[in-house]
Amino acid sequence: PDQRGFAVISRRWVVERTLAWLTACRRLARDYERDPTVSEALIRWAAIGGMARRLTRGGPARRQPRYICP
Repeated sequence: PDQRGFAVISRRWVVERTLAWLTACRRLARDYERDPTVSEALIRWAAIGGMARRLTRGGPARRQPRYICP
């Protein structure tokens, strides 16, 4: 509360992270589709694939927080 000005937040923004995950699907890198419903279906398909991949992997879904030693 006492700090003024710009402060770096230690977590990533959800929207930027989601867009990065979706852009990893190379089909979505460019918009080749004429019909917007096809583009929407491809975006949903990529999101479902990403969610399924994260849900089925063995380890924790999130990064572990860094502990700073005093």
